[in-house]
Formats: sequence, structure tokens, C-alpha cells
Amino acid sequence: MGTTATTNTPDVTVIIGAYEAMPYLVRCLESVEAQTLPAGRMEIVAVDDGSTDGTGEYLEEFAARTAIDMRVVRQENSGGPSGPRNVGLGLARGRYVFFLDADDYFGEEALERMVAMGDRAGTDVILGKVIGVNRGAPKSMWSRTEERVDVHRSKVIYTLSAQKLFRRDLLERIGLRFDERLETGEDALFTMEAYLRGAGVSVIADYTCYHLVGRDDGKHATKRGSYVLRFDAMEAMMALIHRLEPAGPKRDFLMVRPFTVGMLQQFTPGLLKQPEEEQRHKMELAAPLMRSYWTNGVARKIKVAERLRLACVARGRLDLLADVLEFLRAKKVPDLVSSDKGDKLFLAYPHFRDEEAGLRDADYQVTVPDWHGTDRVTRPKRILRSAPEQPSTPRRIVRRLRRELRGWRARLSTS
Repeated sequence: MGTTATTNTPDVTVIIGAYEAMPYLVRCLESVEAQTLPAGRMEIVAVDDGSTDGTGEYLEEFAARTAIDMRVVRQENSGGPSGPRNVGLGLARGRYVFFLDADDYFGEEALERMVAMGDRAGTDVILGKVIGVNRGAPKSMWSRTEERVDVHRSKVIYTLSAQKLFRRDLLERIGLRFDERLETGEDALFTMEAYLRGAGVSVIADYTCYHLVGRDDGKHATKRGSYVLRFDAMEAMMALIHRLEPAGPKRDFLMVRPFTVGMLQQFTPGLLKQPEEEQRHKMELAAPLMRSYWTNGVARKIKVAERLRLACVARGRLDLLADVLEFLRAKKVPDLVSSDKGDKLFLAYPHFRDEEAGLRDADYQVTVPDWHGTDRVTRPKRILRSAPEQPSTPRRIVRRLRRELRGWRARLSTS
């Protein structure tokens, strides 16, 4: 137990779930103590999830000397980040909460800036710019600072990690907690629901609020879980979006996220190196999700190379998918084909207009900004007016031989 909590409501409760977090925890806690937000306006709730490396002891030592109100909970290992975060949320008193991973650390002005933004804009979720340290981090959503973004048009759906400022009143009012049944993707589910059920989302892009650290020991939580668990996470996300968002273009926009950052990642060219049994198992896991959630509206919001792979998965055609993946792995550039009227463009990846494959022209049509090699598709330098010749199938070979045989017989009869 740290210092005794005051009766005043803090602006922020920083919730830290920690497991085997040394030595990263040292800088993490120092970054909280270094905040320009005064110590009296925040509190820390830290949950040691059964660590054996001194994490729990260090948390108690820090709590004993910091000027910040701090509570330390030590518990048996729960198996994932959801349990500790939920425990911390249950003890939080702040107007806002921030889920700080024990590996990571704040920029000094992070909490002050995010609280000011939330209070000024009246929003329930505030995103502070994130950069990676020894790892990658999302970038597309940090183009500009905005007091209020439209979730149905914004890139914020591509950052669904829990490291954000959430208004605690929203979380309590809707009873939002992390799903402890999920072993991966639980933070994405939590954040998406807060986006959709809250009173708006703000973005701070002109100051680095959060440093996302890649651990040298490879024990970062995002590395956990087999592909089966990732399909479970996809299903939960797709079901959530369908439950909260009515059918239409807004839902289609949101559904692009689990299909491209989720489903598509299971069907990359790397699939070709995996055992055939695993390839087929992934197709089986994907089948019910494709039947329930894959629609034309979603498909038209995705680039051709990605959409075509998903179309093959939706049809259960691992053979067609393998041809497309081989094409992509070889870094080939598909021909660009125009419709007869010139009003549509297609990227002729494998099996384009191959009747026996059963894929539709719509699977190949350019419907969003796309690329043809290094050129933008919107102003192609050369367009084919018809489909490129497809590799001959045995049936086509037989038909051609029969035509040649008839011609040979006709020539003999007139000679």
C-alpha cells in the first residue's frame, strides 16, 4: 500500500498491470512521477500479476517514497493483461483512467495535455501520439491534432490498444471491462466499444505522449497466442461492430479494420510455407466469419490485392488463394484492364475472367485508391481493353486440338 489517498477526486488514475516487468518498470514509474500534471491531481493503481523478478517489491518500494497517491495490489498470475487492468479499474477514483503498460513510458506533458483536451472537447477517449522504441507503432492517425474526430471516417480505428485516456464515467456507466476470456485482442475490443459508445474521440498529434517499448527479451504481451486465438479475437470484434453499428456504409468502414488488421494477416504469402494441415485449418476457422460478415460493401472499401485474397477465402478456395499468394510473393505487377465502356478499371491478378475459377470481375475492380506497380491506378499510362490471356486449362487445350483436327480434316477433303 502506498500513501493514503486524499478525499479529493484526482484527475487521472494511472493503471499499471505488471508482470515480470523489471527493469523496464523503473523508467515507466519515473515517467509518471515526472509528469507536469501535479502529483495531487493523479493517483497510481499498480497490480503485480504474480511476478517473480522483483516487480512486486519494486512497486511497493516506489509507493512508499512517491508523492503520488499509490495503491499496490499483488495477486497470483492471471494469465494475461485483462485481469490486472480490471482490478485496477475497480479501484480507480480518477475522472479519467490511463492504462500504462509497465514496459512503456510517458512524455512529460502527456497527462496534462490529454486531461486538458478531454475537458475542453468534452470527449470520452483521448489519444496521445505514440512512437515506437525498438519496435513499430501506428502512424496514420497522427496527421493532425483534432478535438473531435469522426470514428467512421478516421484512422483512429487502426489504433485500438488500451494506452489511451478514457473518461471513467463512461466506463462505469456502460459497465465496460476487458474481456478476460480472450487471450489476445482484448484491448482492441475494449477500445472499439469505447469509441462507439462514448461521447467522442480526440487526437493529440503535436506532442509525443507515449513511448511504446519493444522488450529486448521478446516477452512483450502482443507476441502471445496462436493463430486460433487470433481468430477468436476477430470473431469478437466483428460481432461487436455488428451489435453496435447498424448496417450501412458506417458499419462497412469499421469492418474493414478486422478484415485487414486481422483476417488478412493470416493469409499472407507466408501461408505458403506453413504445413498444408495448418493452411486448411485456417480456412476452416475463417469460413463462418466470412459467411457472417463479409459483404460487398466491405469488399469495395479494400484494395484489390487484399480483397482478392479475402474473396478466395470466402469461397473456400485454397488453390486459388495459393496462386494469388505466389503472384504476390514473386512481386509481379498485374495488367491493368479497362471495361468496354472505359468506366471501370481492373487489376488482372491470377484467374481474372477465368470462368472455371468462379471469381467475379468485382473482386478485381479498383474501387479505392490503389497502386499499379509504382504508379497510381487513377491515371494509368497503359490500359488493356480486354483481359490478358489466361493460362490454358486441360479443357481449353482439348477444344483447341479439336478445332485444329477439324481444320486438318477439311484441308484433306479438299486436296
